[in-house]
Amino acid sequence: MRRYDLRHLHDDFYDRMGELIESGLNIGEVGIFMFEIGDYSHIQKSADFIKETGHELMNSIKFNEVDWTLVVKKLSDEQKEERKKAAEEAAKEAEEKRLEEERIAKEKADKKAKLAAEKAAKKAEEEANKEA
Repeated sequence: MRRYDLRHLHDDFYDRMGELIESGLNIGEVGIFMFEIGDYSHIQKSADFIKETGHELMNSIKFNEVDWTLVVKKLSDEQKEERKKAAEEAAKEAEEKRLEEERIAKEKADKKAKLAAEKAAKKAEEEANKEA
């Protein structure tokens, strides 16, 4: 496990953090990166950055009032590829589920509209029969 203090870089720590992960950590090794919180946008951006690199974000915690700490595990290329495939498969399954839910909702709406039309036609027929 290695600890890196990136607070001196202020808002420009992403490139250096990426370099340190790639060159400073061995596969399977954990790195702890400390940076300044700033306007809080860097917290989500840093998590997104780690995700984009394909490594594992193990923890993201507030260190003190002005600093944030990321705990990152460096993954092998094979592990990154497995995660990428798993994420793609999960996205595909989620899309299929969404489409199925939309299809079911449309069928329900069509059935409801058909029943409403039949009810209105029946009511109109009953009124016509009363008048006759």
